[in-house]
Parts: sequence; structure tokens; C-alpha cells
Amino acid sequence: MGSTLRALRALVLLLGFYLVGLVLLGALGALDWWIIGGGHFGAALKIVVVSGIVAIPILRGMFAVRSPRFEPPADGLRVEEHQEPRLWAAVRRLAEQAGTRGPDEIYLVPHVNAAVYEQVRLLGLFPGRRVLLLGAPLLTGLDEAQLTGVLAHEFGHYAHADPRLGAIDRRGFERISLTVGTLMGASDARRADELRRSEAKQAARLAKGKSVRQVGAGSAGISFRLAARPFLWYGSFYVRVMRGSMRRQEYAADLAAARIAGRDATASALREIPVLDAAFDLYMSAYATLGVRAGLLPPQGEVYGGLGRLLDARSGELDALRAELPDEQPSGYDTHPPIAERVARIEQLPDDGRGRHAAGPALGLLVDPAAAFTALEQAALTSQALGLRRAADWPQLVHESMTVYATGSAEPLRQAVREATGGDGSADSVLAAIEAGALWQLAERLPRSPQAAAATGRAARELARPQLRDMLSHLVVGELIARGRAHFELSWTGSAVLRLAEDRSAPLEEALDAAVADVPDTAPLRGLLAPVA
Repeated sequence: MGSTLRALRALVLLLGFYLVGLVLLGALGALDWWIIGGGHFGAALKIVVVSGIVAIPILRGMFAVRSPRFEPPADGLRVEEHQEPRLWAAVRRLAEQAGTRGPDEIYLVPHVNAAVYEQVRLLGLFPGRRVLLLGAPLLTGLDEAQLTGVLAHEFGHYAHADPRLGAIDRRGFERISLTVGTLMGASDARRADELRRSEAKQAARLAKGKSVRQVGAGSAGISFRLAARPFLWYGSFYVRVMRGSMRRQEYAADLAAARIAGRDATASALREIPVLDAAFDLYMSAYATLGVRAGLLPPQGEVYGGLGRLLDARSGELDALRAELPDEQPSGYDTHPPIAERVARIEQLPDDGRGRHAAGPALGLLVDPAAAFTALEQAALTSQALGLRRAADWPQLVHESMTVYATGSAEPLRQAVREATGGDGSADSVLAAIEAGALWQLAERLPRSPQAAAATGRAARELARPQLRDMLSHLVVGELIARGRAHFELSWTGSAVLRLAEDRSAPLEEALDAAVADVPDTAPLRGLLAPVA
């Protein structure tokens, strides 16, 4: 489908939204006229007022002054040409090969993604400034050939005028979303008000000794929900109609990428994206933000720049993920085809003779990667995050963070001892409480699941035992660390490892089991905590 027909179809779909709105407004007006003309004066005023209130969000969605303009990403770092000349040169070269105008702005963002935007005018009839968002993890995890494939795909969208013509699509999405959101928000507000009134009314009945009826919102807000339903239906139709076109745009951009970067490099890049996405999620949750609870951040430039360490350490594990593409089950509203389908289409193309040759890392496009990642942190992190203390290195971050975690996790047990025996919450006071036969009294004071709280007898003990053991373990580990006899060791291939100075991990596990047994024995734990001769 040519760009003219695509633009015409998008415009017709947008006009369809206005038609739905006009039909609804006409229906409300006809209802008011019928009520007033029929002499139903008792209900007329109420119906007219309700119609007017419902019409307001519809009019707002239809005739809002303008759609929100594209704003630079709040977590992005604008990259100037004098700062990164190699990156800009590569981008311009690829745009020229794609037969299109390159971006006017480049932003480095902390996401596994690349995207292009165009700040068009008059619903895309006139072109405007072009913006490229480039995910820093892509620079870390891809080589130059793969990154070429990713960027060539994005410039394929430019060449086919997708960002410009997409302005009409976005206007339709925005109008439908604004109208539905406003109507449903008004409905929720009405229901919340009615629920509060119902609760207050039943509380007053209870205070007077009367029977209490069921609290509920009844039919409050139903007029707004009914008004939103046609827009929801039309929105579903809108997405389904545009889905096919958007998927064809993706296939066309993939072909452009294969032509410029090569079949194998493009397919390899697509295979790498879901792997890199999973690795980045793991890195951010298990490493980059590990120290937040301890008031720590990784060293300068390592919040996002440290991803490469995990990729190097887990290369074998990631190779297994690359071999199997994700089994996606797209819904009827997905505008992107599944990765597996896109890879299959590319790999079925004729061999272009370029093969999959070794290429340098994409980070080579940056003049100083460490400086770029440091600057990205300043742009992407919140002021609270930037105020945290920086660890000197990753081993320090892991050890201090895990120590704080262990100490905090043992606090409910410390508090239980204070309440049950008046002890000071130290390891010695906890062991003394266990020796005095208070083990299960401590368990009753720990936070419990509803199932554990309802259990009795042997079942209650079996449900409580793992939690007691876990908290006791954290307490003992914290004590050993405080005495300089244990430390947590960084591992890029798994969880942090606890190392005991005397290599007594097995005795520790056995001692914890003995301490929470039916007949508790704390002697092994006391032996481990005793001063070294």
C-alpha cells in the first residue's frame, strides 16, 4: 500500500472516531428532547444535567486543542556530534544507504531499544525534526554489524515515511484514549463517592443499633461507563485495522536492514534482542540496584556500564538462549510480529555472500564509553539515586549490600526475643531464649502467612520452622560478619556467595538445623560463634 493510501486510510479511521462522538452527542440530545417534549418534567432536569456532564469528556476528547508534542526522553542523554563523532558518522552513513534523511538529534537511553520519531506538523503532511533513541545496552551487547542491522531497520521506517504518516495514527489513539480515560475516570470517581456515602450510612445504622446492609456503589457512574463503551469498541476496531499495516511496516524495515547490514547480521541482531533484554533485566535487579537498600550505588559509570561484565561471565548461558527464540503468543492488538517470525523471514532470504563475520563491539562507536555511561547516569537517575554513596568496586557493593540485607532480615527475630524474654536481640540472647524453651513462642511473634496463623500443633511447627531457620541464619551470618569471620563474595554467574573464614559452611547448615529441631540444640551454633583460639 502506497503512502498516499496509508495516509488516507488513517485519516478515515480518525474521522470515524469523530463520527462516533457526534452520534453519541446526538443520541444524548435526542434523549433530552424526548424527555422534555414528552412532558416528563420531574425527570427532565436530572436527565439533562446528567447528559451535559457525560457530554463534557466526549467533547474534550473530540476537540482538545492539540495532541501532546514529542518530548525528549526524561531519562535520555542528548549526544552532540562533537562529543561522539564516530557514532554520528555511522548514523549518517546508514541513513544515506537507506535513502533517507538522518536524525537531527540522538539520545542515549537506558533501555534495550532503538526507536525513531519525527516531530511532524499538520498530522504528518509536513516533515520535521527527526530523533533517534539509542539504547545503551545495545551498544554494550551488540557488535557493530548487529547494531548496523538495528539502526538500518529504524531508518527503513524513515525511508517508508512510517514516523511521519504514523502521526495520524497516534492522533486517533490519543483521542480514543483521552475520551475513554476521562469517561472511566469520572465513573470511578462517582463510584468511589457513592461507596463512601454507603459506608458512612451503614456506620450510622450500626451506631444506632440497626441492622447493617451490604455496602456497595450500586449503579453509580453507569452513564459514563455506557458512554465509554462505543469508544472502546471503536478503539478495538481501530487497532485491529492498523495492526496489519504496522506489521507490514516492520517486515519492510527488516528487509531494508538486511539489504544494508546483510542477511546474517540482521538475523543475528534480532536473535540477540530478547537475550539482551532478559540479561539487562537480571543485571538491573540483581546487580545495579542491589545496594539501594544499603544506600549504595555501583561505581561511577557502572550502573548501566556494568552490564558487559554479566554478559561476559554468562556467555555460555546466553548462547543457549540465543539458540531458541522466544515462543511468543501475540494478541490481536500486537503491532509487532513475533521475533521468531521476523527471524525466519530474514533467514529465508537468498544468501548475500556477506556471512556472519566477526565485528568489533558497538561500544567502539563511542569515544569514551565510561564517560558516556557516567553522563547517562546523571541524566537517567533520580536525584535520590544520585545522592546515594558510590561503592569503590563491585566486591564492596555486594558485601555491604548483602550484609545489610542479612541484618535487616533478622530484625523480626530480634524483636520477638525482646518481646518474649526481654533480651536485647543479640545472637546470644536469641540462643539463650531457645535454650530456655522459648523457640515456638518466638515463632508465634514472627510475621506469618494466614495458613501458618490458622495452623495448630505439629502443622504449625512445620510451617514455622523454615522461617525460624531462615531468620536465625541471617542473625548468625550478621554476627560472623561483624566479627570478621565471614564475607559475601561477588559472583557474576549466580547469587552472592557467603564465605566463612574457616570454610565451615557445612557445619553452619547443620548447626542451624539442630537449633530449630523439635528438641533444639544450640551447642553447634555457639561453637561456631565462639572466639577463635
